[in-house]
Amino acid sequence: MKFTPRPYQERMIQAILQRKRIALFAGMGMGKTSSTLEAIRRIREKRPKLKALIVAPLRVAQSTWPDELLKWDDFKHLKVSVVCGNQRERIQTLETDADIYTINYENIPWLVNWCGDDWKFDLIVADESTRLKGLRSKQGTQRAKFLARVAHQSEGFIELTGTPAPNGLLDLWGQMWFLDKGARLGKSFTAYQKQYFYPVTHGGAAQHWCEWRPFEGSDEKIKEKLKDITVTVNPEDYFDVAQNISNDVVVELPPLVMKQYRRFARELYLELENGEEITAANAAVKTGRLLQMASGAVYSEEGEGFELFHSAKIDALRSVIEEANGMPVLCSYSFRHEVERIKQAFPQAKLLDKDPQTIRNWNAGRIPLLLAHPASCGHGLNLQDGGNILVFFSCGWSLELHDQIIERIGAVRQAQAGHARPSFVHYIVAKGTLDEVVKERLASKREVLDVLLDKKTAILGDE
Repeated sequence: MKFTPRPYQERMIQAILQRKRIALFAGMGMGKTSSTLEAIRRIREKRPKLKALIVAPLRVAQSTWPDELLKWDDFKHLKVSVVCGNQRERIQTLETDADIYTINYENIPWLVNWCGDDWKFDLIVADESTRLKGLRSKQGTQRAKFLARVAHQSEGFIELTGTPAPNGLLDLWGQMWFLDKGARLGKSFTAYQKQYFYPVTHGGAAQHWCEWRPFEGSDEKIKEKLKDITVTVNPEDYFDVAQNISNDVVVELPPLVMKQYRRFARELYLELENGEEITAANAAVKTGRLLQMASGAVYSEEGEGFELFHSAKIDALRSVIEEANGMPVLCSYSFRHEVERIKQAFPQAKLLDKDPQTIRNWNAGRIPLLLAHPASCGHGLNLQDGGNILVFFSCGWSLELHDQIIERIGAVRQAQAGHARPSFVHYIVAKGTLDEVVKERLASKREVLDVLLDKKTAILGDE
């Protein structure tokens, strides 16, 4: 498939090409990854020996960037090496000749120590750059401190995030240092803090803490300072707010879980080959175990409790919530154990129950994460005032239920309520599982059996 940049993507690409050190602020689903790869491809046309290092959260480094390279014909010639795993695996992949290297933030101290004086990367891409906000002149987080040692040895530095200041404007200084060494916001965090913020003390003499609040006008002054090294892409400037913006958040199951998954999948396909009929009516029963495994847990045969297999989708949901930057998120689930696992990971989550006050609290913005089964979101339920972000932790086979929960906060409802904002629909999809089959069925409205048979090779792999 050929990559053709959309106008907002071309804007990001040009920003990278025109400035060697730049921050791109664009939300999930806006194409930051593919835009950055296209910029790297164009740079390499003139500098074919350029080596790029992409630093990202573990899941993103392991799968998102490599998968994006495979997705587009334009990037398939670029060789990527994933520097993750144990030390032996990291050394092996680091010493592999590649064009692009990906690594997770936790391994940055190791990488800097291992490379020593032989830092070979011409360009660094910091995906989810808010993880560098903890940089300080004398203290700060280890990963930021170690990356700071080599950041300006690389000619280029690109920062990608949808939420540059999740906890306030104080988060910006550390990230911007990697671009200009403090030239715009101050040579130290303390200098930045004193210029744009004032302290407010809370508590008594025995125990107190200080909160730093921005002076009036600090927001605009900071934006003005950073305007030449930052590009902000707002979806409402490019998308029709009357249309939902869909985005797949792809996760990979751990190898041992994937092996076990395919064993159960073979049993399902044997039934199909023996003439077993699977319709929309009985698909949930026939495929339930596989969909549960893709989700991360499976009910015990006795129906009491569940067995945990992985947390890949929990990690992906955390990324979506971080990208939301405090905006409420509606999360659709299929299995009851998903509610338990999500609430354990996110104590602030609230289940949509029969209490009318729950809906009132959601629409008033008092619930940051609302969990809802599509069957509980029937016609007449109004959730559009509470938020515009929907995440499918997992999907069922029912097209009606799928469309029903989208309709609760979708683009049409947003417009009817007078909210001039787009609606985001994120699907957390486990790669190589029935998640892909369900997604295809919902998009195409084809018969369940037809889609299952079409996806057989992708689900069973080479085994």
